[in-house]
Amino acid sequence: MRHSYLHWSGRRSLPALMIGAFVVMTGSGLAVAGEASVSDDSRLETEPPFGGPMNIEYAKVLWDRLKSNQLVGPESIRSYPYKGNHPHGQALEYLETMITIDDHEGVVMVKKNYAGEGDIDAIKAEVLNEREKHLASVTVMFQRQEGYDPDHDDWYWAKFQPNGELEKNPKGMSLAGRVAKGASEGCIACHTAAPGGDYVFTHDRFVK
Repeated sequence: MRHSYLHWSGRRSLPALMIGAFVVMTGSGLAVAGEASVSDDSRLETEPPFGGPMNIEYAKVLWDRLKSNQLVGPESIRSYPYKGNHPHGQALEYLETMITIDDHEGVVMVKKNYAGEGDIDAIKAEVLNEREKHLASVTVMFQRQEGYDPDHDDWYWAKFQPNGELEKNPKGMSLAGRVAKGASEGCIACHTAAPGGDYVFTHDRFVK
């Protein structure tokens, strides 16, 4: 199993990596090689606010950044799976840290969604034995620069297939950007119910 040892550089003060509900290392930002960039600004896409070409391009850069930080992919950091809930997988893994895109350092939350059969103990055992086989999707929240979506704490949402391709809704729209903003169902509508007003169910550390 890959060890969760990372190199950290001094920037924003924040527990630098959370695995599940436990902080396993502290630091002030993840040191990464190279810098991803996005030529188009997906904030310009408002009708609809997700799934357009600029949001799709941003999602590609986001996935690349996650992969370079070992947050996704076969060589990614691993945590112990726990019982999931709809609309995510039957078992989940959760990682949280800081990443940088276009000189903006923001919080990123990565939830790996697993499928399986049987009770939760059986599903967790299947995941531990063959993670890649049971990985169904990866859902991501990335807190972008101030002004991206002030109505919802500037979160950017994306749902990926295990290979990094974006998932689509029944209408064929890629799930990237301000997903389902203004709708009664979808990422934003669901996370509006999170306690603390920061759209995060795990804790209340990112209220703006």
